[in-house]
Amino acid sequence: MDSFWLAAPATALFFACLALVPLGAQVLTRGVVFIDLAVAQVAACGALAVGLWNPHPPAWLAGGSAAAAALLGAAWVRALAARWPAQREALIGLVYVAAASAAIVMAAQHPHGREQLTALLAADVLWAPWPATLLLGGLAAAVAALAWARPGWLARDAVFYPLFALALSAAVPVLGLYLVFAFLIAPALWTRRGLALPAAVTLAALAAVAGLAASWALDWPSGACIAVALTVLGLSAALRRLAA
Repeated sequence: MDSFWLAAPATALFFACLALVPLGAQVLTRGVVFIDLAVAQVAACGALAVGLWNPHPPAWLAGGSAAAAALLGAAWVRALAARWPAQREALIGLVYVAAASAAIVMAAQHPHGREQLTALLAADVLWAPWPATLLLGGLAAAVAALAWARPGWLARDAVFYPLFALALSAAVPVLGLYLVFAFLIAPALWTRRGLALPAAVTLAALAAVAGLAASWALDWPSGACIAVALTVLGLSAALRRLAA
């Protein structure tokens, strides 16, 4: 029974590795590290906005609102990066701050807004719902297919930005913003060191398993434990560079 109960979080983490590691490699290649925080936070705003007029929205409505907001945020970020390339990181960082501030304002207007905002920032992966997990799996399949069969397509803005936005809008409700950021950046640091993408996905999966095991053994928050494990993975890429 314990193994069956862990099936959903384990599957969600597997899908996260497939979806977010290739996208994170693109983020570092493009040099737009803040894009993941900005788009993920805009997606969270979309999910919170629905709750202002419907305290208990159906999953499809909350997910659709998050996806629409993420697509809008990705288009905004793409326009900023194209129009002001020299200041793009600073401008994208301001998009994140604006979206985070808007989320705080919206959360204050809802009786359960603070709890919902906390869950969007640091979700408990152990309670990952199957419908949201399977949605993430569908997007993970699309990302993985492009990353392995048509890697050049992810380098195209018209493909990368919409797919990135949709993947983050599906991942944030399941994993939380902090864990999504860790999945995007930490394994990608190893790809910048020359590690092949399949090996980086494997390292991310091993770190996720280690974090989940620590959470289970110590009864600590699962998302935080996995994020720390991924952070150690990312830092080890930098330490390896110093030792080389």
